[in-house]
Order: sequence, then C-alpha cells, then structure tokens
Amino acid sequence: MKVTSTLATSSTPDGKSLVLKEHDGQYYMNVNGVPLMSTYASSSEQQMAELACADLPKNARILIGGLGFGFTLRRVLELCPPDAIVDVAELLPVVVEWNREFLSEVNGRLVDDSRVRIHTRDVADMIKHVNKDRRYHAILLDVDNSPDPLVQRGNAGLYDDAGVARAKAALQPGGRVVYWSANQDKSFTRALAKIYSNVECVAAKAYPKAKRFTHTLFVAQRS
Repeated sequence: MKVTSTLATSSTPDGKSLVLKEHDGQYYMNVNGVPLMSTYASSSEQQMAELACADLPKNARILIGGLGFGFTLRRVLELCPPDAIVDVAELLPVVVEWNREFLSEVNGRLVDDSRVRIHTRDVADMIKHVNKDRRYHAILLDVDNSPDPLVQRGNAGLYDDAGVARAKAALQPGGRVVYWSANQDKSFTRALAKIYSNVECVAAKAYPKAKRFTHTLFVAQRS
C-alpha cells in the first residue's frame, strides 16, 4: 500500500487548516479537510485558459486569480505571445512557496517565467484598482470552488453584481473573463447576463477520461 504523506501545513487568514499532501506521485491540497485541488484533476483549469486566451493580441495583458498548482498558468503561457504580461494574484504566500519547494517538477518553475508577475494579493483588490490604460485582455478567476457555495465567504465580492461589474471595467474592449466553478449555477449565469451581452456556460471535465462533465466555466466577453 502506498502511503499518503503530509508535506506541509498552514492556515488561511480566517483560521482554516490548509494541508498539502502527496500520494503515489499526485499532490492534493485540502482546506479544513475539504479537497480544494489536485494534480490528478486539472483538465478544467487548462480548458479555462484555452477559453480565455483565444485570439490574444501582441503585448497581451492577462490576469489569473488563484495560482493553485499552476495548471492554468502553464496553459496560459503556452498560448499567450512571448511579449505578454501575466499577472498572477495569489492571496496565500504559502501557496507560492509550496509551488517552488514541492511542485517544481509539476509547474512550480513557471512562477519565475519572465512573463509572469506574482502578486501575493487579493485578486478582487487588483481588479478594483486597474487603470484604464492597463486593462486586461483576459481575466481568469479560479479562487474558490464555485460562486455558491463558497469555501471562503471573503470571496463573495468577486461574484456579486458589483464584483462582476468591476471585472468588466478591468477588461479591454473585446476582452473576456472566465470564472471556474465546481458546479452549475443558473443564478450566476443570470448575474453575468445583466452585465455582459455575451455570456456562455461551458461544461468541463475534471480529467481527460472522465465520463461526466462535472465543472462549469462561465465565459463573459466585453463588447
């Protein structure tokens, strides 16, 4: 029997237990015992990047909310032009540290790519303070399990009407935002449709051979 190893532990700002584990070459992160992410199931994160980064111009500016295990970042870097700027907002410094220390052979080295700028900062705060001349061509938000229910209630401001409007204001004309969700959410679809004229809900698999589409990617494009 292969042993599950606890590699590191920490706490979130609201006091929840954050644990990084390894089993049979795969890595897992849990919050208060609830699975948050794994290296085993990363297909939807990569699909998210593909939806966000279609038709990027030269000198594209991209914002990723949530580093996780770096699969979204990896696919973004594969798709974006060599002169792009990729801002990654990760609220928990320890997640960045764990990528470098434990996940360097997965995607951890990508945090030091010349196109990447790591910000240990709330992505909602970054969106709120985007200058008009530095707006993004793509915003990818994977900071919680879904708009409803949330793992961390502090993320609610990303998904309410005001948060959706702020994300739109941070986009270049023609830019798009993609929200990752573990669930379908008709109410969030309606919330997006109040702000954007072009909204799509895309079903996504957790891993390539999965029989079911269990996740949802909400795509909204600014006209």
